[in-house]
Amino acid sequence: MQFIDLKTRHLLIGDKINARIQKVMEHSQFILGPEVREVEEKLAQYTGSKHCVTVSSGTDSLLVALMALCVGAGDEVITVPYTWISSAEVIALLGAKPVFVDIRPDTWNMDETLLEAAITEKTKVIMPVSIYGQCPDMEPINRIAQKYNLPVIEDAAQSFGATYRGKKSCNLSTIGSTSFFPSKPLGCYGDGGALFTNDDELAEMFRWIRVHGQERKHHHPILGINGRMDTLQAAILLEILEVFPVELQKREQLGQTYSGELVHLDGLETPRIGDYNNSVYAQYTILSDQRDDIQKSLKEKGIPSVSYYSVPLHLQPVFENLGHKEGDFPIAEKVANQCLSLPMSPYLKKEDQANVIDAILRIKSP
Repeated sequence: MQFIDLKTRHLLIGDKINARIQKVMEHSQFILGPEVREVEEKLAQYTGSKHCVTVSSGTDSLLVALMALCVGAGDEVITVPYTWISSAEVIALLGAKPVFVDIRPDTWNMDETLLEAAITEKTKVIMPVSIYGQCPDMEPINRIAQKYNLPVIEDAAQSFGATYRGKKSCNLSTIGSTSFFPSKPLGCYGDGGALFTNDDELAEMFRWIRVHGQERKHHHPILGINGRMDTLQAAILLEILEVFPVELQKREQLGQTYSGELVHLDGLETPRIGDYNNSVYAQYTILSDQRDDIQKSLKEKGIPSVSYYSVPLHLQPVFENLGHKEGDFPIAEKVANQCLSLPMSPYLKKEDQANVIDAILRIKSP
């Protein structure tokens, strides 16, 4: 059994993807070719955003967003300690300071009730993270941000396709940022990412920054990076977008099946989908103080599982200079110590999912 099945989709639509690739090979516009513009238009339409600007990775999308907002030395950016390191890494790369607020015990997203206390005169940006496929409670986050005149970046690397109060992830704040890493809900065949905004000036800045800060040929008014998405990846995404709505339905069905079978087990927490949310289940993650036993039981049946973010960011050696210690963010630490992600992809077979559930039941219901 594969943890994330990336092969089955290609068996289904590989001929169409290969045709897209062949078309790129024929026109040979490998950088910012017509497929890049086409996929940007379709992604913007999908989210309801005015602008989509594709970039070379999800990490670079966060970096470009912060650069467009002029984040630099002496600034603070508020985010969460329970996430992939990119969320805080890009802040530090610009010389700014990551400021962490703990996550909620139910959805494991940013605890918006702790946000205002973390804001200082040095705060430049608020960056909540959409974890495991669902969005944070963005309405109060945006309300607090507006009170202090702060922009919000939604790190939506795991939630493209999800909705919050009827609106799509990536169109919930000043900037939406996502990743098209192959294992993401909408993944390409390599690295890729995108930025979304309804602000014309920010969109223009994104486009400059991704080509070395170039406004026009040989004219660079700002610093930038080499952050363009390959035309080949854009072409692949165009075809995967065609099956994406069906894949999301399958993800939701699989997530509901997992929860329906596991929610009643003592000492095990299943994902709590927040009010006004739906989840794309980028991963299906459970919490248990018997995580190691469950993982062992799964392994004995040949079932892969992963403990994501098992060391939260505030305890990572690279951020030792921030002066945090164990106990500073207790919810993030609990989730990091107990989390286990189970096999999840649109093409997970029913019998394979049943085997996963059975292996867990053997531990929790001896």
